[in-house]
Amino acid sequence: MANGNGSASRPELRVLRQDEWDNWYETLIRGFGGVAEAAEERELWHSLTEFERSLGVWDGDVCVGTAGAFSFRLTVPGGAAVPAAGVTMVSVAATHRRRGVLTSMMRRQLDDVRDWGWPLAVLTASEPDIYGRFGYGIGTFHVNTEIDTSRVRLSVPPGTDDVRLRYAVAADVLDVCEAVYARKVPGRPGMLVRMPGWERLRLLDPESDREGGSPLQCVLAERDGEVVGYARFRVKPEWDAAGPKGTVHLRDTEALDAAAQAALWRFLFDIDLTSTVQAYGRPVDEAWQHQVSDIRRCALRVRDSLHIRLVDLAAALEARTYQAPVDVVLEVEDAFCPWNGGRWRLSGDSKGASCERTTDAADLSLSVRELGAAYLGGVSLEALGAAGRVRASRQGALAEASVGFASAVAPWLPHGF
Repeated sequence: MANGNGSASRPELRVLRQDEWDNWYETLIRGFGGVAEAAEERELWHSLTEFERSLGVWDGDVCVGTAGAFSFRLTVPGGAAVPAAGVTMVSVAATHRRRGVLTSMMRRQLDDVRDWGWPLAVLTASEPDIYGRFGYGIGTFHVNTEIDTSRVRLSVPPGTDDVRLRYAVAADVLDVCEAVYARKVPGRPGMLVRMPGWERLRLLDPESDREGGSPLQCVLAERDGEVVGYARFRVKPEWDAAGPKGTVHLRDTEALDAAAQAALWRFLFDIDLTSTVQAYGRPVDEAWQHQVSDIRRCALRVRDSLHIRLVDLAAALEARTYQAPVDVVLEVEDAFCPWNGGRWRLSGDSKGASCERTTDAADLSLSVRELGAAYLGGVSLEALGAAGRVRASRQGALAEASVGFASAVAPWLPHGF
């Protein structure tokens, strides 16, 4: 498009209007390969879109860039649920690469998040090397697994046989499953408080996504009449000359105690006519990994999950607790959000923390990206120091901070967005 002088006009960045959503969403779909989603999935994302927090870049009447944010609350060490922008639906049209479209959306978005008063922005990345330059650090990991249940046995704790399992229609028991999930959220950093509408995400079951598998199935774990856990999954039957070799595809599972969790995993291992349990996006410290007879036949693969950006550094560091006392001066570099840059004294313990500007000499020097990586306690500051990404000026400061920032439970993002 050209202006009256014949020169190219500058694309316009603006908040998304409701009547632009279809155009905007088609740009997003094209950016991720152009394969249309099932109608029920498209309808869900339309209903979840927060238009006032969504951005589009327009070249004339053509949408060439998309970015959105969801209003989340994220569990941090100590159990607090902290406001966080769930950055999502980011794409740039292939025709408009290397023109600053992504940078302009990231700039506007982080400015907006700061104005909203939210300490954090978080995302899952299609390509992990994209967002580091905007200050995001990889803060959680997850495990994908394919367990050979024909060869792997599960050793269960006492009380497992006291748990009763029963099939249920997933939609009919959604409320009780959500109640179990809600009780789990404060105990693990990285989990999301389920906002209204998001419970539907776990029930999405378009036939086009089943790849020959069954419709979504659900089993409840009960004790003394109380639901203490659930598993949602599908089964894909397969046979060869030797007989059945079906696969159980686990969608998600939560349980309130070790016995209930073990009962559900044992059930998944023992489903008739199957020889594999396949699960994606599970916690890296989940208990079943210590109950299996042969971890090598579980084909564990670890990959990055939640990328974390401290938008209001002081508020973010004050929102969490520290498992050991910390009193450290951080010199932080943050070129993209310069309001975070400079020296900060962080003092905290298991009861709370304060973080204030200081002119004292720095104990540790690092970028906001490293702070994001270490924020939930799953990435060690000591390890980042060994990689040359955190520099210590005071002896012992790195070890002290590393212990304080750590979490006894591995942080975990329960689902994408």
